[in-house]
Amino acid sequence: MPADSIPASLPDLFTAFNRLTVLIVGDVMMDAYVWGKVGRISPEAPVPVVNVSRTEQRLGGAANVALNVQALGATPLLCAVVGTDPGGDHLIGLLQDRQLSADGIVRSPYRPTTVKQRILAAGQHLLRIDSEVETDLNNEEARLLEQRYETLLQQADVVIFEDYDKGVLNAGSIAHFIRLARQRGIPTVVDPKKKNFLAYQHCTLFKPNLKELREGLKLEFGDTDADRPQFEAAVDRLRELLTPEIVLVTLSERGVFSESAATGRSYIPAHLRMISDVSGAGDTVISIAALCVALRLPAPVTAALANLGGGLVCEQVGVVPIEKQRLLEEAQEANLLYSPPVPAGQER
Repeated sequence: MPADSIPASLPDLFTAFNRLTVLIVGDVMMDAYVWGKVGRISPEAPVPVVNVSRTEQRLGGAANVALNVQALGATPLLCAVVGTDPGGDHLIGLLQDRQLSADGIVRSPYRPTTVKQRILAAGQHLLRIDSEVETDLNNEEARLLEQRYETLLQQADVVIFEDYDKGVLNAGSIAHFIRLARQRGIPTVVDPKKKNFLAYQHCTLFKPNLKELREGLKLEFGDTDADRPQFEAAVDRLRELLTPEIVLVTLSERGVFSESAATGRSYIPAHLRMISDVSGAGDTVISIAALCVALRLPAPVTAALANLGGGLVCEQVGVVPIEKQRLLEEAQEANLLYSPPVPAGQER
């Protein structure tokens, strides 16, 4: 959608989401939960014995981003590699249950499906067990992933790179995938992690959190107003290395920061909320940002809407997708589309 045809109202914008197709490439995983009660300490070791009351399996990683995209009304297309193991079977089954396409999923006998199992009792998180590898794809896996990506890219309005450092993405594949998208004029948005942080050159939007920005650039600075010059210098360094069109940094309870050549720098404060669980907030933020980028919204409006959505999911317990109608209602109350934040340095 060209810049001069930005939706005229928030309802129009949310309706426009329904026309979009989003390709999500990266690391998918299973989030498994075991709930129970602790009544005694094991005689074998000084650890609690958990009597299991129920279990649950949920889509995680890039698959949770797909759930958020779907909840916003757009069509998600997942592109990833999972194992030919029970974890992979469960993941494919959950995709089918949620009416998500598995056409872009490569099944491989050479690596396990990433499964993160959490043991919980009496409201306490006792233990997490991770079953995963973090090695790069082998040549056959990489070739199959590339084929799926190229096929699905033909349908996409925007690409999300959802990188959890599990090996599905590496510097070579990232450069190739971004180049293919740029050749087609398809914007790319990135949710990075440490290993491939500096591989996403020439992406459209780059969204680290503050910790990832520090680690990725190997810089040390705090998160107070007094540290703002060092933070902005880090953003400048990021721009030199990656040349993204938009930088969007999530600042936890301090909100978000955005910067683009067209709109300058904006600091958007967080909305006051009762925070129950921050899990999955980043997935919601990148999903909303991707749809806004596909519709060519200004960076401050993109950041403001993503900031609002990230805060909303923090009010829920566990990893849950955004509620579209509630997001629309709160965005209307805040008048986000008509009153974008004023870029830093231009306040009256």
